[in-house]
Amino acid sequence: MTKLQQQIEALLFIAGKPLSVKKLADMLGVKSKEITEAAEELLASYKGGERGIYIMRVDQSYQMATAPVHSNLVETFIKSEQTGELTKPSLETLTIIAYRGPIIKTDLEQIRGVNCSLILRNLLIRGLIEAHFDRALKLTVYQVTLEFLEFLGVSKAEELPDYEKLHNDTRLRELLERDMNETKEASLKTEKSGTPETEEKENDDEEEYDEEDDDDEDSE
Repeated sequence: MTKLQQQIEALLFIAGKPLSVKKLADMLGVKSKEITEAAEELLASYKGGERGIYIMRVDQSYQMATAPVHSNLVETFIKSEQTGELTKPSLETLTIIAYRGPIIKTDLEQIRGVNCSLILRNLLIRGLIEAHFDRALKLTVYQVTLEFLEFLGVSKAEELPDYEKLHNDTRLRELLERDMNETKEASLKTEKSGTPETEEKENDDEEEYDEEDDDDEDSE
């Protein structure tokens, strides 16, 4: 397995959702064609062996998923996750989202100091939090659900105990605002760096990808 395939595999595992060829190319600093070739070889290697997980392609995106043969086992596990008690890390994450939400994943992880992908998935499955895309930040933000607030006997997050004190903590707010400004600046730099030449290059990559698909279809 090449280094590029290892990187793609790692990103697909931690993402827990489809990642487009373009996004992978941008993140790894390579051409879209290179991503497609490496991902297809990776996909084939997963198909070739008996594994509990596999990589699937949907349009121009790739995603890691559990093997259908183990669907009953996965369903049982998910049900236990939904009904079992929350772990301490899950409770900490839920509390931060309740008092600091809407909050982006990077801010949440900066507060906790660890990756929160699996915990967020669990809380989403349980219906305790919800996610939506913030057009201003161009990022996904998380907040607690109305059902969670109703369970606590309040109608809005502002009614939670010590909400104002915890929500407006000066040191934490300065830390998160600094991080948010850095995120916005990075986003603006990315937009400004886009040139007609770069766009033409990306289009060429997409055309090459389409041509390869056409060739595959003809061969079939």
